[in-house]
Amino acid sequence: MGLILTLLEPAVAFFIVCIVAFLMVAGLVGQPVWRAYQRRKVWQQPFPARWRRVLQRRVPIVQRLPVDLQLQLKKHMQVFIAEKAFIGCGGLQVSEDMRVVVAAQACLLLLNRPAGYFRNVRQILMYPHAFVVNRTSTDFAGVQQDNRQALAGESWTQGQVILSWQDTLEGAAIADDGRNVVIHEFAHQLDQENGKATGAPLPNLGDHTYNAQRWQAVMGKAFAHLQYEAQNSVQGLLNHYGAQDPAEFFAVVSEAFFEQGAALAQQYPAVYAELKAYYKVHPASW
Repeated sequence: MGLILTLLEPAVAFFIVCIVAFLMVAGLVGQPVWRAYQRRKVWQQPFPARWRRVLQRRVPIVQRLPVDLQLQLKKHMQVFIAEKAFIGCGGLQVSEDMRVVVAAQACLLLLNRPAGYFRNVRQILMYPHAFVVNRTSTDFAGVQQDNRQALAGESWTQGQVILSWQDTLEGAAIADDGRNVVIHEFAHQLDQENGKATGAPLPNLGDHTYNAQRWQAVMGKAFAHLQYEAQNSVQGLLNHYGAQDPAEFFAVVSEAFFEQGAALAQQYPAVYAELKAYYKVHPASW
C-alpha cells in the first residue's frame, strides 16, 4: 500500500500543478471577457441627470463637442468613474461632482480611439490645492540641488494620477486657454503605457497611418522652437513648461490641441496633423 501511494504522489502533484496552471490561464483569458461584460452593463445605464447638470455648470468644453462625441464622452465617463478609485488627500473629501469633472476632461483623450480607459491608472489622488513635493535637480554645472515644488498635477507609472482640485476646476472652467491639468496628466499616462514617458506614445492598435520617424521629426522641430521661445522669453501659443523635455512637450501640446485646436492648426499645422491622427478628433472644427 505504501509503495502505491509513493508511486501516486508524483502523479497527484503533477495533476495539482496542471489544475493550478489551468486556473491561472483561464483567469488571464477570462479577465478581458469579464471586463468587457462589466463595461457593457455600465454603457447600458442611463447617464445621470445630475452629472449632466455638473457638465453644464463646470465643464463648458463638453458643449462644444459634436452631439455624437458628447454621447460617446458620457459613456466613457460612466466606465471611468465605475473603474477608477478616487482618493482624497490633504483633508479633501472627494465628491461625486469632483469625479464627474475629472472624468469629463480625462475622457476627451479616449474619443474615437480604442478605449483602454488608461489601463495602468488605478487611483486618482486629489488634493484641495497645489501640493508640495521635494525634488532633486542638477544645474548646468552638474551640481545637485534639493528643491520644494508646488505642483498642480503629477502622473506616476505606478498607476496613480495626482491632481489639485482647485487647478482641475480652473482648467475646466476656462475651456480655451490651453491650460488643463487633467488633459496634461492623462496625456502623460498615455505616453507611459509603454514604460517611461518619452513624448512618443504608442500608436493606436491597427493604426497604419502612424509613422514614428515623421512623429519624431515633427514633434522634435516644434519642441526645439518652444525651447527657443522659452530661452528668449518669447511667449507664443504653447506653455513654456513644455520646453523641459519631449514628454512635457507632448502633454502641453495635447492641452493646446483640445482647448485651442484652431490656433494650434494655424501655428503648428504639422503638429496638429500628428495629434489629429493620434487622438482621432478634429478640435479645430468644434
